[in-house]
Amino acid sequence: MEVEIIFKIAAIGILTAVVSQILKNSGKEDISTLATLAGVVIVLIMVINLIADLFDTIRTIFNF
Repeated sequence: MEVEIIFKIAAIGILTAVVSQILKNSGKEDISTLATLAGVVIVLIMVINLIADLFDTIRTIFNF
């Protein structure tokens, strides 16, 4: 497993947390929630792609 993907997920999490706190402090809680949700969706897409690659590898190994 590539370590780079873990760093990318961590970077997205940190960036999302910073943006969320800035927006909350400026009084825009609704936009803060949307920014946090966008970060979660981006990470979920990355993880789903990794799981799809895993299933393709398993299928290749067992010749399904």
